[in-house]
Amino acid sequence: MNNIFHVDVNSAYLSWEAVYRLQMGEKKDLREIPSVVGGNEENRHGIVLAKSIPAKKYGIQTGETLFSARLKCPELEVVPPRYHIYMKCSQEMEELLKRYSPNVQFYSIDEMFIDYTNMEKKFGNAIDAAYTIKRQIKKELGFTVNVGVGPNKLLAKMASGLKKPDRVHTLFFDEIFEKMWPLPVNKLFMVGGRTAKKLDVLGIKTIGDLATEDISKLYKIFKSHGVLIHNYANGLENSKVRNEPMPIKGLGNSSTFSFDVCSEKEALMLLLSLTETVATRLRRGNFRAKVIKIHIKDKDFFTFSHQRKVVNPIQSTDAIYSVVKELFLEVWHKKPIRKMGVALGDIYTSDYEQITFWEEDDKTKRMLDKTVDNIRKRYGAKAVFRSCFLHSGIKPLEGGVIDNEDYPMVSSVL
Repeated sequence: MNNIFHVDVNSAYLSWEAVYRLQMGEKKDLREIPSVVGGNEENRHGIVLAKSIPAKKYGIQTGETLFSARLKCPELEVVPPRYHIYMKCSQEMEELLKRYSPNVQFYSIDEMFIDYTNMEKKFGNAIDAAYTIKRQIKKELGFTVNVGVGPNKLLAKMASGLKKPDRVHTLFFDEIFEKMWPLPVNKLFMVGGRTAKKLDVLGIKTIGDLATEDISKLYKIFKSHGVLIHNYANGLENSKVRNEPMPIKGLGNSSTFSFDVCSEKEALMLLLSLTETVATRLRRGNFRAKVIKIHIKDKDFFTFSHQRKVVNPIQSTDAIYSVVKELFLEVWHKKPIRKMGVALGDIYTSDYEQITFWEEDDKTKRMLDKTVDNIRKRYGAKAVFRSCFLHSGIKPLEGGVIDNEDYPMVSSVL
């Protein structure tokens, strides 16, 4: 049987911020007082990115506005995020985990999978090893994690979320009935708020209800996503722990509009929205692209496209959009538009960065993109977006599955 671990940092940003401040000589531990990481304290705006356990007791929720959080707890300590510190903490944890297995998958900044299969002879049985990993992270790095142990990545991930903080949980096939099936259906990975509401109308309130529902009925209503969540409810998932990204040839994103796009400004905003989505997917796979392509269909259904190859592979949203904008201005003939798409080709892994310089893709932009990606992955696509989309009537991320709140910025492939 496979033994897969899912390691999830408890209140990651706040824990890492607290550890860093203590190392710098600060006496106050943010984890022991009502505190949050989020926004800009001087400007008094933004959202809660992470909260302490004392803050949670006031009813403060991740994702709510700082204004709302302060109403609940006037003495709330608010600290701004420092993502370069958090990335370093994440990398240090990854290096520690590699002591116990060569197969470690970086799933998000605060979540990692370990394939512990066949490592028992070296480090002992899986459960003992999970406790050892938890203790070593706390001892060496100063923060706590939950470790979920299961026969596949899905069950390991579900296990790590059973009860927090600083816990080890198992979720094997013979434990699904007792531990997972009684949970509300929205606790299942890949069941978002809108899907949960639709399931509730069908009388499906728990993961167990979903697991025992007729799969053909689910397919009729939810199509392939219904089959996916039915399998997940039964603990069925067989993806491997990947320490290398899956190879791809290209990525694309397009959208058909319910109205004629007539103005240059509106068209460029829609292209920016499409670029946001496809660039996020590119970075999620740790890739870069050298070929940028757009295609346009006008109201008379005439389709045309234009592409360009850049000197060095890029992944920054701004760098890609700069090329997209140039292509559009060169090719658009001013006729109303009904459909547009952005595609990326000639894909490279980001490891290629080690042997070249990214003239179009500077370090600051890369850090900004990474920060935004992590926020959206953890808190949903609408957690942060460009101010130009505010009150514009245009979705900040257009096209693809990201339109749908059932599919937050998290890969459906574990």
